[in-house]
Amino acid sequence: MYQTLYRSVLFFIFLIPFFCIAQNTGKITGKVSDTENNPIKGAHIKIVETNIATSTSSNGSFDLAIDSDKNYTLKVTHIAFQDYELPIRLKKSENKVLNIKLKIKEQEISEVTVETDKIIRDKNISIDKKHLKQIPVSSSGAVEQIIKTLPGVNSNNELSSQYSVRGGNFDENLVYINEIEIYRPNLIRSGQQEGLSVINPDLVSSVQFSSGGFDAKYGDKLSSVLDIKYKTPAKFEASAELSLMGASTHFANASKNGKLSYMAGLRYKTNRYLLNSLDTKGEYEPNYTDFQALVNYKFNSVLSMHLWTSFSQNKYSFEPEYRSTSFGTISNALNLDIYFDGNEKDEFNSNIQAVTFKYHPNSNSFIRLIGNRYESIEEEKYDIMGQYYLSDLFVSQGGSQSESVENLGIGTFIDHARNKLDQEVYNMDIKGDHSFDDLFIQWGVGVKKEDISNRINEWQYQDSAGYSVPVSDSKVLLAYNRNANNKISSKHYKSFVQATQMLESKKGELQLTGGLRYHYWDYNKKGYFSPRGSIHYIPNWDNKVKFKLSAGLYQQVPSYREMLMIDGNISPDVKIQKAIHYVIGQEYYFTAWNRPFKFSSELYYKDLLSITPYDIENVRIRYYGDQEAEGYTTGLDLRINGEFVPGTESWASLSIMKSEENIKGDKMSFIPRPTDQRFNFSMFFQDYLPNNPSYKMHLALFYAGKLPVWTPKRGKDGGSFRMPNYRRIDLGFSKVLVDEKSINKGLLRHFKSMWIGLEVFNVLDINNTVSYLWINDISGNQYAIPNYLTGRKLNVKLSAKF
Repeated sequence: MYQTLYRSVLFFIFLIPFFCIAQNTGKITGKVSDTENNPIKGAHIKIVETNIATSTSSNGSFDLAIDSDKNYTLKVTHIAFQDYELPIRLKKSENKVLNIKLKIKEQEISEVTVETDKIIRDKNISIDKKHLKQIPVSSSGAVEQIIKTLPGVNSNNELSSQYSVRGGNFDENLVYINEIEIYRPNLIRSGQQEGLSVINPDLVSSVQFSSGGFDAKYGDKLSSVLDIKYKTPAKFEASAELSLMGASTHFANASKNGKLSYMAGLRYKTNRYLLNSLDTKGEYEPNYTDFQALVNYKFNSVLSMHLWTSFSQNKYSFEPEYRSTSFGTISNALNLDIYFDGNEKDEFNSNIQAVTFKYHPNSNSFIRLIGNRYESIEEEKYDIMGQYYLSDLFVSQGGSQSESVENLGIGTFIDHARNKLDQEVYNMDIKGDHSFDDLFIQWGVGVKKEDISNRINEWQYQDSAGYSVPVSDSKVLLAYNRNANNKISSKHYKSFVQATQMLESKKGELQLTGGLRYHYWDYNKKGYFSPRGSIHYIPNWDNKVKFKLSAGLYQQVPSYREMLMIDGNISPDVKIQKAIHYVIGQEYYFTAWNRPFKFSSELYYKDLLSITPYDIENVRIRYYGDQEAEGYTTGLDLRINGEFVPGTESWASLSIMKSEENIKGDKMSFIPRPTDQRFNFSMFFQDYLPNNPSYKMHLALFYAGKLPVWTPKRGKDGGSFRMPNYRRIDLGFSKVLVDEKSINKGLLRHFKSMWIGLEVFNVLDINNTVSYLWINDISGNQYAIPNYLTGRKLNVKLSAKF
């Protein structure tokens, strides 16, 4: 029945375009060439007022269908040529022929036509960088906050930049900045420790995201790819932002001859203001600092060098004092009071140094030599004692008053940790892109060396009514203990080749992509081949529609976290995780209320051939490295985006998913995976006052299904339940004080733009559960006390550009 429903929904979605083809249209055909009449391939042709767009073929030709009797602007862009615009209006059934000449950009290296080809790029979801400053952000990253509103992406923690995609966990997501892979810290246990995301939104030029079925040119992870490109500035720019939660600034400039350009960004953030809304009261001192700089130098027209460095320091200090949490139902209301002694001090430092040489021998070839180093030094120290009092509550009619009527348990617990991890990763890659008329070849080879040293020493002691738990007549037993000293040194050898063939006919455009990855890991002395392929078809209909089909094998070589067993030691039999993706989808562009919209849908099935079981607590993942499982994830992702309000882009996403696994060798059959979130709805909406557009509103809404939880007492063998739904609305209001159209005098003349904003986090003040604190009594009963996320808070923000 489940599969029948998916098929029916998909069939209906695919039928929509056939009933929505417009009749009152005209057609534009033509050719784009340079000033010497050489055809330009890959030029982007767009009708500015709509989402109608195409790209020129190998001989520079193109055609577009648009509504008749309407005023439009035709815009032609290309990375190597100056932009071209032309006002246009067609009569019904008119066929207008255009011959467009583009002038060469004199101060830019034309980084290969195929690298920025519109159709190639549109395999992934593109996010306009201007949204990064508009969405209300309580977590550590604006880019990640936008990603969380996309279909297939789930996150139940506003304090964290981490997200899961289509049933995968945080470690299954690839993140690149300028083709350099970004790594996630190992020891972070909660969102409040996480600090700033490494992605600085002030420096971003483009954001691309794929939630599955991605190309072979990307790395070896099971779930998703986030591909970030930073700017190459051509002139001076600067910005500054100040809020109750921190500050940031950046500047950029370029030399007059265009050979040298540089950019730097500095950020500081503290979540102390937000953390004061948590149930556990005390002295929070979270301080996060990040500095990044980029330098670009053009030796000549074919060779350039690009340097990037990043330094981040996250310090988290916490001295808890008291916690009071009420939970349960009106008929079974409970309350937990805890009095604390002790403190926690954590520090997470990381830095990245990268250099890229770009060689562009001709207009059809582009080669990069990329070298980078990543270092992370992480330290976690805490000694916290909690004395708790668990009681039954009497709740008055209407729930306005409550009082303790019966003591259910008194006890003490002590948490201790002295964990330290040092990690160094070195990467060297050579990548190339080559264009042969309608054939596009990409390839790459590389080596990665990683060294990890990790000392683990953490335990918990529990006492209930004067007895240690677990109970023993002869010795004192710890409720939980991890003790290990691990060192890992290994090398990874990787390569890929990928080909894309463009086929054009009167019926439409067909794009065929096939690729193969190879990965050899000297730790287990095994190599792995991963073939992947996709088909994209754009029929030559009046209304633009795109159909896509992709499939591939994805093999994830274990990170250090995945190699660990529950006791902290490295598994003697490390498994490679394997999954096959099957994805079918469509994109339909249409006009409503005379404004552009796009409706997209993807139906997918992930055959999880070999996976490592794990548990999640807040953002900490604990793997069962000595176990292996098989499973599946299937679902449907829907998204509609467009100008719900004229001149602004908004969107809504809906995901329906089921993800299960079967652990080999146990007595259980298929059970839900820790990220088995059956539905997820999210929205990003923008609006402004019609008579005064300088007053704006931005809303981010999340409503996600219940995640499964297993009791520590029985683990994966049973005793599971689901935590409540995640519900949250963040709202932002802003007033533009200065914009580019303003006529300013005095100090304001130095600003390009300035605005002031008010952000309301968790508008409805909902207690969302992120994890559970488990209390045992002497009788063996377990109580799950919810750990709630942040409550409603206000943030004031001032932002300016120079």
